[in-house]
Amino acid sequence: MGQQMIRSELVASLAESNPNLTTQDVERIVGLVFDEIVERLAAGGRVELRGFGTFSTRARAARQGRNPRTGDTVDVDAKRVPYFKPGKDMRARLNV
Repeated sequence: MGQQMIRSELVASLAESNPNLTTQDVERIVGLVFDEIVERLAAGGRVELRGFGTFSTRARAARQGRNPRTGDTVDVDAKRVPYFKPGKDMRARLNV
């Protein structure tokens, strides 16, 4: 499959392309961006980054699940899960 990038590689790449910022500054900026996205989603909002995509949450209803180890049925509570919808520009670049 495709290549992966972990957070530390993202920070290193951004620090390399912005020599006027220290690695610690870039790390703090990346952390603040991610934290702000999570805070907005936790408050029930959404985050739209033009050309990149939209982060939102979707509701999952309560349901009956199954414990794979024992086979017993278990109640799974209703919950909200994060959802990402890529923007038009991203989809265009991925499907050249």
